[in-house]
Amino acid sequence: MTNADRSILVVAHAGRADTVHAASRVISALREAGARPVLAADDRADLAAVEPALADVAVLVDDVPVDEIELAIVLGGDGTILRAAELVREGTAPVLGINMGHVGFLAEIERDDMDDAVHRVIARDYSVEDRMALHVRVKDADDQAVYETWALNEATVEKASRERMLEVVIEVDGRPLSTFGCDGVVVSTPTGSTAYNFSAGGPVIWPTVEAIAVVPLSAHALFAKPLVVGPDHAVAIELLERTNGTGILWCDGRRSHDLPAGARVSVRRSTRPVRLARLHPAAFTDRLVRKFRLPVEGWRGPSSTNGGVA
Repeated sequence: MTNADRSILVVAHAGRADTVHAASRVISALREAGARPVLAADDRADLAAVEPALADVAVLVDDVPVDEIELAIVLGGDGTILRAAELVREGTAPVLGINMGHVGFLAEIERDDMDDAVHRVIARDYSVEDRMALHVRVKDADDQAVYETWALNEATVEKASRERMLEVVIEVDGRPLSTFGCDGVVVSTPTGSTAYNFSAGGPVIWPTVEAIAVVPLSAHALFAKPLVVGPDHAVAIELLERTNGTGILWCDGRRSHDLPAGARVSVRRSTRPVRLARLHPAAFTDRLVRKFRLPVEGWRGPSSTNGGVA
């Protein structure tokens, strides 16, 4: 395959001047290397309104099918990376995040290394890491499936109005676990454990651990602590008929579905992971320290005489 046969998706938000400039640089570098840059239709319209030279970039789906995308270069924070994962969901392209935001936990590198990242993409000098995703299904009170989607970070059942509390029952593998009133429930992957799950008091889960975290939000119950179950277990959340209000399902903060009383949300591991491109084999501990700016002053480190692990 020549570079001319290679299609690279560029995902960027036109709301910031530095991101528009970065997108223009990346697209120019891809063209100079002989590859074909591609933009989502909305992105091209927004970017071209600021930078007219981008008006002739190929459009995803219209010009280039998703399954022909080799890789997606994402310029932005975690929200933009989640949008990119959504854009390439029907294909096999990995996602490479270049952080243009604040924390950017899913991003692989910072903006200062952007040019080197593009060169390495052209050289195919990167590895690919599969991250577990969730399959989410909603059934109504008559047990009819009414909605299906997926999530990379989390699926969250939340109350739809501030003044109303949800009454839910948590189920694991077809068996009821506990019933309580709450503001909602977060069901998270290891990738999402540093996002909403973390803010809600759930555990940080190393990406190498395949597991699903279940975290109640402001639950009125004695036994409503975070749970961690294996990846092959199925979790369900039912909105009891007696609940005073309605709920809403959010997946990755991007896709939503209204939940009336009696609705049932089932969550299990998806058969299709999300693929992340990696340039540096950094330890997850180092990523936590760097992204959350954790204090590590005074660390002595392991002794070199015992293998460096204790």
